[in-house]
This record gives sequence, C-alpha cells and structure tokens, in this order.
Amino acid sequence: MPAVIDCPSAYVVDGDSLRCGAERLRLLGIDAPELNDCPRWRTCVSGDGAQSRASLVRGLKQGRLRYRLVTRDRFGRAVVRAWAGKTDLSCWQLRYGAAIYKVHWDTGGEIGRACARR
Repeated sequence: MPAVIDCPSAYVVDGDSLRCGAERLRLLGIDAPELNDCPRWRTCVSGDGAQSRASLVRGLKQGRLRYRLVTRDRFGRAVVRAWAGKTDLSCWQLRYGAAIYKVHWDTGGEIGRACARR
C-alpha cells in the first residue's frame, strides 16, 4: 500500500482539486462543476462551481490534509485518496451534492466502497 502523505499547507483550487505546496492533487472518483466556463472539448458537470469549491473548503476544515497517491492523470496531477482528519474528501463532496461520482475515474472502486459505508 502506498504511503499516506501529510500536507501541512493545503489549498482548495476548485470542487475536486487541491494543492499541497507545488503538488496538484485531483480527488479520486469525483467530478465537480467548473469555476469558469466549460472547455469546448469536454462535457462538464452542471452546477455552481463556487458553491462546490466552498463545500471542499468546509471539508478541509475537518482536520489536517493527508493523501495517498493512486495514479497521475493526463495533466500530470496526482490523483489521490484524500482525508481531512478522518473525513474522506471525495465522500464529503458527494454527500453534500458538490460533485458527482464517476465510476470510470474510481481506480479500484475505492470511493464507491468508502462512500457507500456512510
């Protein structure tokens, strides 16, 4: 099992991504509305990107950020399973309707299993 990394200075970018220092982190298994316009080349989740970002900011207040690298996406971002304290941040976003579950983005079905237990 890959190591869990502590992040002393996390920053929320949008509803499904954060920064830990220079490392760009993408939450595993979810997709959130865009803060700005949706790029023409993709289909984006409907909803309010600012509200989704605000939800993740609230989630991050549950404790210190820790994450485990699962893979890297085509943009070079670390795709991670992330927790703020004991709170799984992907599950948090799903629970509060701030993101949608993407089964084909959920490597190994981890998020589907973790969030279903709640």
